[in-house]
Amino acid sequence: MNTLDAIAARRSYRGKYLSAPVPREHLTQIMEAGLRAPSGCNKQTTSLIAVDDPALLQALHAVIQPPIGETAPAMICVLTRPVIAYRDRTFYVQDYAAAIENMLLAIADLGYESCWIEGHVTDTDRIGDQMARILGVPEEYQLVCFLPVGKGAEDVKPPKKLPLESRCSFNGFGK
Repeated sequence: MNTLDAIAARRSYRGKYLSAPVPREHLTQIMEAGLRAPSGCNKQTTSLIAVDDPALLQALHAVIQPPIGETAPAMICVLTRPVIAYRDRTFYVQDYAAAIENMLLAIADLGYESCWIEGHVTDTDRIGDQMARILGVPEEYQLVCFLPVGKGAEDVKPPKKLPLESRCSFNGFGK
């Protein structure tokens, strides 16, 4: 699949997953794609943890409320460190966002489904902190997102997108 095809094929999948395991080779390829993303001032603030152990997945899903991705045979947890890049600027949000998008494209390219799960993880109930404790993540890192990974058991319908001309222009806004 070329890059543009992977972009067109990628969907946010919130359905049930098949139980077939995701080979570690594929999880490694997905994480490598994530870590190849650009990083502000090359601070490389993003770290990743792949989880494919069923008991550990069960422990993690016990704290994820509302339940999402609980049937996926693997997940990738996204960690960040808010490091100063220069002056008082940090780019850790942009760093992990770029890494996540690269991983979502790699997941689509390899024929799997996933969804960027962040809102429930970083909300006021601090599910990410609970997940980080289960995974033994050092305190200087924040667990900000997880990506369930697996073969979808259901068809995915493409989302409705606004027409290109309503969101893109040349040489000035709305032109």
